[in-house]
Amino acid sequence: MISDPDVIGILYLVTIVCFVVALKFLSSPKHARKGNWIGGAGMLVAIATTLLIDGIGNWGLMVTGLVIGTVVGVFGARTVRMTAMPQMVAVFNGVGGGAAALVALAEWHNAVEIGSDETVSIVLSALIGSISFAGSVVAFAKLQELVSGRPIVFPGQNVVNVLVLLAASALGVAAISGAEDQWLLYALIGLALAFGVMFVLPIGGADMPVVISLLNAFTGLAASATGFVLDSTVLIVSGMLVGAAGTLLTLLMAKAMNRSIANVLFGAFGQVQAGAGAARTDDGRTVRATTPEDVAVQLSFARKVIIVPGYGMAVAQAQHDVRQLADLLEERGVDVRYAIHPVAGRMPGHMNVLLAEANVPYTQLSEMDEINPEFPQTDVVLVIGANDVTNPAARSDPASPIYGMPILDVDKAASSVVLKRSMNPGFAGIDNELYLDAKTTMLFGDAKESVLKLIAAVKAT
Repeated sequence: MISDPDVIGILYLVTIVCFVVALKFLSSPKHARKGNWIGGAGMLVAIATTLLIDGIGNWGLMVTGLVIGTVVGVFGARTVRMTAMPQMVAVFNGVGGGAAALVALAEWHNAVEIGSDETVSIVLSALIGSISFAGSVVAFAKLQELVSGRPIVFPGQNVVNVLVLLAASALGVAAISGAEDQWLLYALIGLALAFGVMFVLPIGGADMPVVISLLNAFTGLAASATGFVLDSTVLIVSGMLVGAAGTLLTLLMAKAMNRSIANVLFGAFGQVQAGAGAARTDDGRTVRATTPEDVAVQLSFARKVIIVPGYGMAVAQAQHDVRQLADLLEERGVDVRYAIHPVAGRMPGHMNVLLAEANVPYTQLSEMDEINPEFPQTDVVLVIGANDVTNPAARSDPASPIYGMPILDVDKAASSVVLKRSMNPGFAGIDNELYLDAKTTMLFGDAKESVLKLIAAVKAT
């Protein structure tokens, strides 16, 4: 057992250093795996140190919780598909927030006398943790398609949300002011849970990357507040690291869509639009369908091909087949690159993760700003399940709900082929002008099946 405060402080400092270094390594795909290992090592030191502190508490309960958590974590890591990573991230966010709220509730219930500083920490931990938990559960349900991915709204929703949050805040102020009735925190948590649900319901699938980042920041803040409750420096610092990283990522993702955080949270982006921003189908242009054989000829004799992956690729789990197609083209001397939009998919870096799973070289992955100047010199662009992030209406149609959002300049290439199940709109609820472009052809069908047909056709070309 460890009883020396200096030894405990040094071990926790090792944990903090590991977390900081891990964040640095995670900023680069090349070193991300090493960053995960370093972060995991830091967490192991933190857990072992906490369990070995003299007089820490009931070892039986702690070991039981440790075993259950380990089994669930290992099972999840081994069985959850890479395409379901956004859902898993949402669950992890929720677990962290829920744990913070439970700790706050336990401290409020068991404390004989609570100081004002500790009360503030308890209230913040309970409030933010509950919002993060409930919001993450709804985000998981939307991503898992247990509920509609479209915004779920009702009249006066924003007003109701504000009133619920004000009521929860009022209960928190009452607790901080000296009222120590047990029901106060229970009611506060109940209202915070309700707010978390109503907070995420009106947010559409296209904005899920931003919401996941924001919920991640909430969980970090809740954990940091819990650190003040438990007088744990390592929890305070690690929570603030998560909160700061999540906040920065939220701002970056919103900037990538050229939208404010307020618009993301309260704009109900993704409702099916009636008329506004619809592709113009009355000007003589039509959608042109193609065949795998025709596309294979285009790809085989191209000098440069850019692949644009999107959520459709993730749903079809086609990333390995896309890699195989790219390898075939490279064998024929074709220069193949991947264009990654910052908000493609359901979470930050979703496409990067899927393509990394398929062992696509990092050097072939290009971010939007880097790849956009190359489209005019590209012979063929293969769009696999990406919709709104390739819509030229974002540049040309002020009436479009995505007007001003940075997009991949697919329409500037010599030709483009879109792999899509149907002509249904994307998360923004609008038609894509790209599909009516004279240089664009559509290969309809499941992305995985279409890519497999392309592989066979390229081999036969």
